[in-house]
Amino acid sequence: MKLFKLIRITVLLLILIAVAFYTKHQKVKSRSWAQPLHVVLYPMNGDNNNPVVDSYMRSLKEEDFSEIDEFFQRESQNFSIVTQQPTLTHLGKILTEYPPTEPTPESGVFSIITWSLKLRYWTFNHTPDASENAQRVVVFLYYHEADKNRVLQHSLGLDKGLLTIVHAFAAKEQAAQNNIIIAHEILHTVGATDKYNPQNQPLFPSGYAEPDKQPLYPQTQAEIMSAHIPMSEEESRMTDNLNQCVVGQQTALEINWVSR
Repeated sequence: MKLFKLIRITVLLLILIAVAFYTKHQKVKSRSWAQPLHVVLYPMNGDNNNPVVDSYMRSLKEEDFSEIDEFFQRESQNFSIVTQQPTLTHLGKILTEYPPTEPTPESGVFSIITWSLKLRYWTFNHTPDASENAQRVVVFLYYHEADKNRVLQHSLGLDKGLLTIVHAFAAKEQAAQNNIIIAHEILHTVGATDKYNPQNQPLFPSGYAEPDKQPLYPQTQAEIMSAHIPMSEEESRMTDNLNQCVVGQQTALEINWVSR
């Protein structure tokens, strides 16, 4: 029995070491910005096969997400990176099998690590890619029927693994804000941190698009990692679209768009 337990622990350690080495390789290559990141969106019905959501997903076209690439191209011109097109976003197939359910905020560290490994293994098996995964960002895009009184589960992007889970509304009028969330989570996968406080208010100065503006308020744009336009010290509003968002200096530093 002790020998069997030792073998299990050894195998687990070898897996963790292999994952750590690959993650390091993936991190270095994806943040060199020598070539575009290939972003693949996989729509999924987040409402138990809701027919309204199914109909919306079938209507999606790749051009519905073109402003994501336009945003990254525009913002990258303010910094020094090799590629002129940081991202190439593609619409993948609709998935009917779902990845492992993300842990709750109260979950322990071991549960989160275990889920992360399971998610990466599931992704490897269910979203094969002919190109090298070291430069592919996978977005699991859970769509939900739109309701103005509904609050969606928080989206998340993994700093390790180039994976993100996005919860979005299945409505054309929500498409622009869905793209903001997708762009925000993509940046998490390459090292960007959130720039808002627990009350969802932008942090000063890193969460402000124009921290040197005089007078400071109201701002006219949003830093993408806060996604809110500050109207006063205590009030802000969600930006309408990616044309109102910018990549700020601190975010650019975190994602290796500027030298440290």
